[in-house]
Amino acid sequence: MTTWQALESGPGHPPARAAGHLPPATPWPGSWQPLGARYRHDAQGSHGTNFALWAAGAEAVELCLFDEDGTETRHMLTEQTFQTWHGYLPGVGPGSRYGYRVHGRWDPWTGARWNPAKLLLDPYARAVDGTFTGHPACSGSVRDWPEADVADTVRDNRDSAPYTARSVVVHDDDDWSDDRRPKTPWAETVLYELHVRGFTMRHPGIPAELRGSYAGLAHPAALEYLTGLGVTAVELLPVHQFASEDHLHRRGLSNYWGYNSIGYFAPHAGYSSSGTRGQQVGEFKRMVRALHRAGIEVILDVVYNHTAEGGELGPTLSMRGIDNAGYYRLGRGNRGYADYTGCGNTLDTRRPQTVRLITDSLRYWATEMGVDGFRFDLAAALARGSDGVDMEHPFLSALAQDPYLSRVKLIAEPWDVGHGGYQVGNFPPLWAEWNDKFRDTVRDFWRGARPDVRELGYRLSGSSDLYQRGGRRPYASVNYVTAHDGFTLRDLVSYNGKHNDANGEDGRDGTDDNRAWNCGAEGESRDPAVLELRGRQLRNLMATLLLASGVPMITAGDELGRTQGGNNNAYCQDNETSWLDWSLLEQPRWRALHDLTAELVRLRRAHPVLRQRAFFSGRAAVPGGLRDLVWYTPRGSEMTEADWFAPTAVLGMLLSGDAMSERDQHGCALHDDSFLLLLNASAEPVEFVLPPGGPYQVVLDTAEQAAGALAARSLRLLRLVRPAGQR
Repeated sequence: MTTWQALESGPGHPPARAAGHLPPATPWPGSWQPLGARYRHDAQGSHGTNFALWAAGAEAVELCLFDEDGTETRHMLTEQTFQTWHGYLPGVGPGSRYGYRVHGRWDPWTGARWNPAKLLLDPYARAVDGTFTGHPACSGSVRDWPEADVADTVRDNRDSAPYTARSVVVHDDDDWSDDRRPKTPWAETVLYELHVRGFTMRHPGIPAELRGSYAGLAHPAALEYLTGLGVTAVELLPVHQFASEDHLHRRGLSNYWGYNSIGYFAPHAGYSSSGTRGQQVGEFKRMVRALHRAGIEVILDVVYNHTAEGGELGPTLSMRGIDNAGYYRLGRGNRGYADYTGCGNTLDTRRPQTVRLITDSLRYWATEMGVDGFRFDLAAALARGSDGVDMEHPFLSALAQDPYLSRVKLIAEPWDVGHGGYQVGNFPPLWAEWNDKFRDTVRDFWRGARPDVRELGYRLSGSSDLYQRGGRRPYASVNYVTAHDGFTLRDLVSYNGKHNDANGEDGRDGTDDNRAWNCGAEGESRDPAVLELRGRQLRNLMATLLLASGVPMITAGDELGRTQGGNNNAYCQDNETSWLDWSLLEQPRWRALHDLTAELVRLRRAHPVLRQRAFFSGRAAVPGGLRDLVWYTPRGSEMTEADWFAPTAVLGMLLSGDAMSERDQHGCALHDDSFLLLLNASAEPVEFVLPPGGPYQVVLDTAEQAAGALAARSLRLLRLVRPAGQR
């Protein structure tokens, strides 16, 4: 008898159900597809639900239904087709709560972790009711076993049902015939990354009962703000059902961001104001419809790289108990996990069933829930084969050939934490990418770190060095200066280092590579000179983001001057640290930043020369005309090769509206105004000799002087003025 066999039935760990207990009824055979719980009814009035669960190595599967008072009734699924266990239960309808108990071997050394004492979520559940408490009974093994090095091999036979959530049967027959998707072209897209709860929790125009919910984001007050700002798409932080990690439960905190998914088909129940027995599905759909009517697309931040089950001592909530080796990449002799995510586990997209789970989920959200695209967290982990990241991976191929998913917006966070995981610029056509090189270069330039000026030139002009090969376009680059992860824009110019004490991790969390500059004082300051400089830096960063080629992404609240008090990893701060403070709009300096942002978005929308669909060629449309892109030194001369290699903090960029390669839908060449962008990141004013061809009219000056020398640490945008009747 092995050690784990001797220990699994020890004192304090009774069996999940008494010997000889039989399910009260045997389901009808039903169908093995589609997966999940599908409600059916016919004209004769009969109705019921078909249940189908893929569990390849299981020896038996019990379907568990829960009454209103929580009483559990178990039904043995006796049918198995193509590794899918299935059955049909007449009379079971929408709102019914259920879960699974899956029987099989307990042999962690081979990756087998079946444990019927654990109630499991259906991976295809379309709604989830209840909470994940973090109780030790939710672990498949005895995680507090005295011998820590073998704790993950000792099976925990306590029933987890009292401490975990249930899947919910949902009836979904919506055909979306009344919805009109905006279908905004990539080149015209302006992304706005927001958190459903954080954006709405303190908004004074949203009724209290709707704050923090999908309905709150659909409220006219929220829509009016988004349309007034001019953004074309909201990129929602994770809305798949998620759970908080055990270490957060122990510290009395919760996972606020939601990058800990456990239900890839279920809208997170915590964001529903209408109920959690399927009502969250309808509420989410109504939110999407409302945003579409306002002309705003919905992009979901999705976390398919790992699940909330964590490492081998984590909870057994779903896939680990269904088929551990079938869903996860195993490591350490199959007892542990290959962790390319930093979260304890990695889904194994080398396996067809895992690819099917992800693509079925994507297709469901795109077709039945109405969303317009996806941003993939740690996308490189999804493209890992047996030997590193592979851009011809079956998962990427599956999306490329899918007749529907190949037409939605696909955005990669193009890295993971494993060896060779940094893949910026390497994803195939159809994909856009978060461009952290843009973030780092722009931050460095404006804080005076003086990156190679060639690097800045590439980032301002669409990052052709990263995206031109393979037929990609400038809009493959999602440009950002801040995101949910890291400093807010205001904190970026107010703090040099992170201040994460509230997270309770002794400063170990959050990056130390902030590329921030506090402008002379750490934290909040009343010094007028410091405040004036910070205001100028905020305007510089926002203007650079919205005037560069590529797709800009604004982080919600940056345009309001939102601060997290220097916390650069507020993932567990579900409080006023993270929620948007709408009262900032009442302060003149923050209202001015908001108005500047909105004006920059309007300027970008009005001028196609600022949102190029093709990379610059450096050529003129007609002999003797302006070239589409020309770089200038402060002397008013064109940049030479030597200039590109010389240290400098000043740069001029002329965009010609007459030399655009883009044509309209009828094949006619597009024409626009021409603009000169001047940037001075030095600590001194600079006399910039304007190139010939003027006069020029000042459109924007972040120093708010609009005349004379280019002020220290400022940006100026000028329009080339043509004589009347002359283009």
